[in-house]
Amino acid sequence: MEINLTKKIYAHISAIGGYVPENKRTNHDLELITDTSDEWIVKRTGIKERRILEEGLATSDMAVNAIKNLIETYNKDINDVDAIIVATSTPDMLMPSTANIICGKLGIENVWAFDINAACSGFLYALDMGASLVETNRYKNVLVVGADKISAYVNINDRSTNILFGDGAGVVWLEPTKEIGVIDALLLSNGTGKEFLNIEGGGSLYPPSQDSLEKEKTYIKQDGKVVFKNAINAMSHTCLDVLDKNNLSVSDINWLVPHQANKRIIDAVGKEINIEENKTLINIEHYGNTIAATIPLCIWENSSKLKKGDLLMLTAFGAGFSWGASLLRWTI
Repeated sequence: MEINLTKKIYAHISAIGGYVPENKRTNHDLELITDTSDEWIVKRTGIKERRILEEGLATSDMAVNAIKNLIETYNKDINDVDAIIVATSTPDMLMPSTANIICGKLGIENVWAFDINAACSGFLYALDMGASLVETNRYKNVLVVGADKISAYVNINDRSTNILFGDGAGVVWLEPTKEIGVIDALLLSNGTGKEFLNIEGGGSLYPPSQDSLEKEKTYIKQDGKVVFKNAINAMSHTCLDVLDKNNLSVSDINWLVPHQANKRIIDAVGKEINIEENKTLINIEHYGNTIAATIPLCIWENSSKLKKGDLLMLTAFGAGFSWGASLLRWTI
């Protein structure tokens, strides 16, 4: 059999779905727990509420609901899926992978399914990997999921983190196209930031034990000032670099979709790259930081604003540090 190498295969997003839990944790709720206020939280983060998944449910449950939302909305057949990539920092368990568990809950077999952990940058990493699978013509229908139940790792009494994080899941369906969909990505890591944003407990260094629980190593911890400064710098530079790499300018961008970590970071990145304010998609007010889910959820919730052919620039920054920017044409 001859392989035709003359026709370039591109990957594009043909469908999108999302899910957030019904239960809300408002700023007023946090006022009753720690020394904080709605005014202080909104001023520092732009967040008014976040969604919290109920006990007894896990990251995979939100991902499954997001996938079902996609299938119902776009009339897709789940049996056409041949690969599932799940970006998450909060897997159901250390093994098997959350992607594997999702296959079982959806009743699909013989699918290449695996997880990626790049923290808040995870969805961008997974999207680039999924696009690469399609572009090689080895896989034709790839689900890329960003999902996190980060509330399970939040110390409810720590006001430096309890105000920031919420749960949710977003998913896109990638498939081949003759026109450019996913254009390019610049994804980076440096390993110098692990002490400033981490969840120490539960891995091989600090395995689950009574000692790790007593030391609160199972909670997410963050040095907000360090993360804030690095996030603005890394996201801004990567956005400009990926545009330059593709001979594009900020004026060519129809929509900037930044990781929803902090409204002040989002605003600062917008100013650094000099993009018009009304071109930035934001939903942090109602969901907070859902880690790997923020970007797909933000696109999903704002999909009615997008027009076919729009140029989107996605950018994120997360633990590690890890960060990046992606470019894609909206084709739905």
